[in-house]
Parts: sequence; structure tokens; C-alpha cells
Amino acid sequence: MRITDTSDLWWKTAVIYCLDVETFMDWNNDGIGDFEGLAHRMDYLHELGITCLWLMPFYPSPNKDDGYDISDFFGIDERLGDFGDFVEMIRMAKDRGIRVIIDLVVNHTSDRHPWFIEARKDKTNPYRDYYVWRDHPPRKKEQPVFPDQETGVWMHDPQTDQYYLHHFYRFQPDLNVTNPKVRDEIAKIMGFWLQLGVSGFRVDAVPFLMDESGVQAPEAGLKHPLDFLKSLKAFLGRRSGEAMMIGEANLPRGAQVDYFGGEDGDGLSMQFDFITMQSLYLSLARNDPAPVVKALESRPAIAIESQWANFVRNHDELTLDKLTDEERQEVFAAFGPEPRMQVYDRGIIRRLPPMLDGDPRRVKMVYSLMFSLPGTPVLFYGEELGMGENLSAGSRLAVRTPMQWTDGPHGGFTQFERPVRKVVTGGYSPEHVNASSQRHDAESLLAFMRTLVARYRASAEMGWGEFTVLKQDQPSVLAHSLVGAEGHMIALHNFSGEPATVTFPVEDAGPDHQVVDLLVDGVVLRVEDGTVTLPMDGYGYRWFRVIGPDDKRLG
Repeated sequence: MRITDTSDLWWKTAVIYCLDVETFMDWNNDGIGDFEGLAHRMDYLHELGITCLWLMPFYPSPNKDDGYDISDFFGIDERLGDFGDFVEMIRMAKDRGIRVIIDLVVNHTSDRHPWFIEARKDKTNPYRDYYVWRDHPPRKKEQPVFPDQETGVWMHDPQTDQYYLHHFYRFQPDLNVTNPKVRDEIAKIMGFWLQLGVSGFRVDAVPFLMDESGVQAPEAGLKHPLDFLKSLKAFLGRRSGEAMMIGEANLPRGAQVDYFGGEDGDGLSMQFDFITMQSLYLSLARNDPAPVVKALESRPAIAIESQWANFVRNHDELTLDKLTDEERQEVFAAFGPEPRMQVYDRGIIRRLPPMLDGDPRRVKMVYSLMFSLPGTPVLFYGEELGMGENLSAGSRLAVRTPMQWTDGPHGGFTQFERPVRKVVTGGYSPEHVNASSQRHDAESLLAFMRTLVARYRASAEMGWGEFTVLKQDQPSVLAHSLVGAEGHMIALHNFSGEPATVTFPVEDAGPDHQVVDLLVDGVVLRVEDGTVTLPMDGYGYRWFRVIGPDDKRLG
């Protein structure tokens, strides 16, 4: 069902914050984060200014894959709390204007899930077709998602002498979405959590959620694999007037259009822009904005209901799979030169500040750019503090370390002697990076991020406006504008450590127009002959709002 009231499209101007309950705040001091701890930190999130909280999996799980191997879609891991704790957390978030979305991981289940346990009992079991089975694996060998852990995507089950499909780990058998019963189960899962107060879902591994059998079953009633995605969007529309789906779909541009649902926008509400993210790191490695400009200009037109999600870092490896082999090696050399910093031959397991050698100018420039791009910004917990990684944790767990609240033991995450994850050590340890000290420091990264969030929230054109790269003669500077009914803003970012003087055009501006700095109070520049000239520091960043003679909005 198409949305006609744009006020319902809250995700177009949201600020999303992703966290893992397990590593955010431990309130009962058993070493594991919990919903009660999250609830007690809701004021911190409100002060930061975020408007949407994205929770990583919190379901019952054997925890072989950090909770993504789910054994009960309708439950809560008892280590994290119970339904009472969950609902209270939702209430506290909504009281502060924060919506909550949760991970929808329905590409696969744990091999401990009751469905799979039943499916393995007999080939005629009613749950058998909940999964994808073959007498023999196809001759064409598929590459597994985790090539360092798995050699293929088919696993022999000696109990029934057949092979089951698993694109991820062997203990995560893929669900068969061509089975109408499986699709009904997925809708039931979504309906259950919507009823408990969530405002949407981050859909995990969306491309693998499509017709994974490789053969579109006629009885499935799906003329096209993407019809399933559209059916989920329609279900959301029937159950909730505000719910959305944000998809993890690391795909080429053309496929992204299809996953949005084309011009009708009846597919995913949002998609993470992996292509721009990867190009950003190539630009940082070269001190040249050209790659990220190319990526942004390659974005296809999308429906008004649809939106891009911008991010610098997420909870997985920093994937570079859309770069060429040569480009990937450039980024590896710049930001992950040691083998222990790399994973799967395609990604880096570090956070941004250590990759940029802790240079605060450069770190702030990157986040300023992310917030100023057309789309919705997404933060991974601890980014607002400049947290680092713990390489000894290995693979994707290197960035999933406990939140650093204070400079005390375990960063104030827990009083228990053994936290669920290793805390960051060295120069980015809690002694050096923590929320408590930064909350009272006007020059801290946390203070800067609060400013970015506030300015973004006051600048609706960033979510709705038309994006244009502005021509100017400094190759190290990206200058762009966003123009919409909500206003006209211009942002400049210097990818070089060298200062630069920039002259940039201001569209349709006369001598009575001004540009008001949104990040530096009191700075107002006049438009001369349709342009503005200003000096920029190395790794400098500026946001301006264009103000006309009759415009009462002053920033």
C-alpha cells in the first residue's frame, strides 16, 4: 500500500543508532548487557539526539554466530531479560521520541531451532520443506559468505542422507521462502514484534532471503522473487501506519532499484548504501573526493517512499567487495595493512579513528560528510565517542566490544570480573575514550556528534532535498548542495590535510542573499556575483544554509 502522507515517512529524516544489548550496559552485573541496562541509558541516547534505535539480535540462540543463529523468533535471550524488560525499554524510548527497530533474521535459523530438529527426523516430516534439501549438491559450486570458515554452501545430513543449503555457517540452515508456510511464519514473526511496539525491521542479508532454492516453485505463488519482499512491505502497511524495513542489500545500483520496489516504492523502505561507503574509504586513502562523488552520482532515482541509509561503520567487517582488486589493495594498504586487520579477503575489522591514526580533524570531517549527504545517517554504538577495536577478539567481533561509559574497570560496562566480550585496550581503552569524560568536554567528539545530529534534524532538506555536486577549482574539496522545499544547504569537505581556498557557486542567489554557517555560530558570508569564497583548513568541513532577503529562517 503506497503512503501518500509524507509525514508518515519518518525514516527520511531519522538518526539511527545500532547497538547490541549484550555489549551496551550490564545492569545486574553478570558480565552481560541487558534490557534493564539499556533502559537506564535511554537518557544518554536522548541527549545524543538519535530518533531510532536499531537492536541487533536478542533472541534465544546457541550464540555460535553472535546471536544470528536464532533458535526461537518469538523469544528473548534470558541472559538479556524478559518481555517485561523489553516492553519497558520500548516505553522509555517512545517517551523520549525514539522509535525502536529490530533485526529480522529470517534467511536462516539455528540448527537447534525446533523447525530444523523436526525437519531432520524424516523426509516426510511436515517441517521438511521449511528448508532446502537436495540428494546431491549442484555441480556449480557457490561461494559461501564466510570462505575462511566454510568450503561450500551444502552440508550433508547423515540422519536423512540428504544435503541442506546454508549460505552462511553450516549450523545456520537456510529457510525455504518458496514454501508458503515459511512466508506465513515470517509474517507472524513480524506481526508479533509490531504488536509489542517496534516500528520496523532491519532485514538481514536480503538477497539471500529471496528464492534461495535456485528454482522458483510454481506452487509458491511468486511470479518474481522480489514479490516476496513486496508482500512483506504490504503486510507492514496493513499492520502499522508507520513501520518500515531497512535492508542489508549489498548490490549493484540496478538491483537496488528493484529492491526498493521501483517507482512504486513498494519494496524496502531504506537500503544501506554500501557502494558509497566503500568509495568513501577509497577517497580517504587517496585524499581525493572523486570516488565518493562518482558513487553518489551513480545513485538511481528512487520513489518518495524510499531512502538511502548512510554509514561509516557497521557491526560487520568493513566490506570492500564492490571495489576493484587494485582499489581494495589501496584501502588495505592505507587502513588495514596487517593481515590480522583483514578478513575474508574483502574487508577490514577496524573502527574509523584507529584507521585515521586518531587524527580528530579527519575523524570529524568524515562524520560531518556522512551527516550532510542526502539520506539518513546510521551510527554504530561507540562511534560518537571515537571507540577503537580489539583485534585480539578476531573477525567481526573486533568492533563488537563493550560500550565504554567510564574510565573505570571494563569501561563501566559491568562490575563483573569477566565481561561477555574483551574491552578495547591501548590508546583507545576506556581510560582514554569514554562517555563520562566526553559529556563534560565541549571539544569532545561526543559534543561534536551532538551538534551534527541537532543540525541534521533541523535541516530536513538533507533527507528530502535534491543533491548536486558544486563545481569549484579545488580537487581535494567536495562541495555539494541539497535543495528542497524545506531549504537550501551547502556543505564543503576537504579530503586533504593541506588548507585550501574555495570559491563555490550559490544557485539562484543574488547580492541580498547570505550563507549562514550551521556549525560555527555567528559566521555569516555574503554572496558576491553568485559565489562565495572562503578559506578551509586541512580536513576542514563547513555547512551553510542559504538565506534570502525574505527568509526568516536564520539557521
